[in-house]
Amino acid sequence: MSHGSGFLGVRIPFEVELMVKQLKDLDREIFRKILKIVANSLEGKDSKESVKSLAKTESLSEQQLSHILAGMYTLLQEALRLPPSSLKQEVFKDDLRDIRIPEELISDFAGVVFGDRRSILDAAALQQGNRLPGVQDFRWRVDVAISSSSLTRALQPSILVQLKLSDGNAHRFELSVAKFQELRYNVALILKEMNDLEKRSILKIQD
Repeated sequence: MSHGSGFLGVRIPFEVELMVKQLKDLDREIFRKILKIVANSLEGKDSKESVKSLAKTESLSEQQLSHILAGMYTLLQEALRLPPSSLKQEVFKDDLRDIRIPEELISDFAGVVFGDRRSILDAAALQQGNRLPGVQDFRWRVDVAISSSSLTRALQPSILVQLKLSDGNAHRFELSVAKFQELRYNVALILKEMNDLEKRSILKIQD
């Protein structure tokens, strides 16, 4: 269950995958208690004492509880990034079915994302201001310098890149073809290493 679609993206976050495994036999009342803690945390409230109290009173191991908390937080955070006009409630529910969330728990998740406290959650996210700006527009072109004060740069192609971010800032920079190839190689290498690391982690859990 490593690939999906919908509001979680093409690849389901690892924390969500671990959570789904823990939800199969979880008592619904315990689930709702944990969901309330996560929702309060997303609103900016301190939930440390609530987590400690839950760990003492419920028959969950520390690992189970941490997997569920992390998965819920990630899932809800990703859903709340999208305005209700972009993510419809029925589409949200279908996405949860696709990743095998138990049917009886789907309405509780939807209640957080589309319920009366949505405006409070949105306001808390803006106040925390911990979201990094995203890339809104990306443009590039190959440029060849016809005349230059440096003979080594004359008639040498370069790549001009322009990025526009969601916060309104724009950045322009120039790369030589060699530097671009180096950047492309390093990005591909990092992605491969991340993929290999994720596969090793999944194998350890399965063992």
